Amino acid sequence: MSSIVVNLMQVKQRIELAALAAKREPEEIELLAVSKTFPTSAIEEAMHAGQTAFGENYVQEGVEKITQLAKLRPWLVWHFIGPLQSNKTREVAEHFDWVHSVDRLKIAERLSAQRGEFPSLAELQLCVQVNVSDEESKGGVPLSEAEALCDSIVQLPNIVLRGLMAIPAPSTDLGEQRKAFAQVQDCFKRIQAARSTNTRYQFFDTLSMGMSDDLEAAIAQGSTIVRVGTAIFGKRDKISK
Repeated sequence: MSSIVVNLMQVKQRIELAALAAKREPEEIELLAVSKTFPTSAIEEAMHAGQTAFGENYVQEGVEKITQLAKLRPWLVWHFIGPLQSNKTREVAEHFDWVHSVDRLKIAERLSAQRGEFPSLAELQLCVQVNVSDEESKGGVPLSEAEALCDSIVQLPNIVLRGLMAIPAPSTDLGEQRKAFAQVQDCFKRIQAARSTNTRYQFFDTLSMGMSDDLEAAIAQGSTIVRVGTAIFGKRDKISK
């Protein structure tokens, strides 16, 4: 049994135990395998072990992998989770199923218009990235501005606003991890509650939070998608973007 298969089993067990500890159903949490910097052979290996959702951080690398694995496209769901510049939106709109890192209306507007150029594709699923730790080096809209941005994005065609994404500052303290995720969860719940009768928000159900080192804390605070790379594929070698 390969290391990727073993690692996948261990991560899924961590998700299950964390869900049960939080009195949640494990099926509520989706595992997104972050495959950035790893070859398509690693993705195929994970796919054969039952993994279907993969996350990429760099547009060019992600598009190359999606193209190389075109024969498997019907079985795979591709999520773009990295910083997204205006000049890269068209490639993302054409090739990916989800985008987690929208933090400006301009980016959402471009994705909306460019997705419309491909009428055979389903609507693009979007999450608004929030900057919960106020780190200048991290993308994301301040929590105080998240609701207004969501209200603007939800009006756009060819996309579906699904929820919020966050990457808090790293911490080894479980309490600190949970505190950061709780702020995102509170914002998410406020948006849901205030717009419960708004049909444009009917699919607003996603909290993309938690990675290899903090997925337990994220699940305790309501995460529905955990983004895990290292714990599945191993340590990364840095590559050019």
